[in-house]
Amino acid sequence: MAYDFREQVGHLLRRTYQRHVSIFQHTASDPNLTTVQFVTLCAIRDHGPSSQSELVRATAVDQGTIRGIMERLKGRGLISLSTDPQDRRKVIATLTEKGSRTLDEMVPCAQAITELTLQNLNAAERVALMFLLRKMLGPDGEA
Repeated sequence: MAYDFREQVGHLLRRTYQRHVSIFQHTASDPNLTTVQFVTLCAIRDHGPSSQSELVRATAVDQGTIRGIMERLKGRGLISLSTDPQDRRKVIATLTEKGSRTLDEMVPCAQAITELTLQNLNAAERVALMFLLRKMLGPDGEA
């Protein structure tokens, strides 16, 4: 039996994700903001000041990657980092005013990015895709 990698779920998911990232890069109001940085800013906005481990849980981004993201966001003035008064080892990320403004500008872009990513699907296909992606993640897949 022949194995055609082009028809495998992993390959199709990777290519779809590459298309989505390309759309994000061309549509984002901030060309220097990556998809993962945007998700991290959203998590801080949604959960309030957050530790690195809280951001890992909220974003499903690994510990090493989130550390670098936090440093880059801090370097751009989008978040501030401070130590937790109860546990000096814990670093807390807080959205700055600049970070909040960036999110305000990015959210309409993010909505347009989603629309462009899904543009080849009708309404029923969009619902089905989102349902199936969540189902593929399994019961513990929600971040």
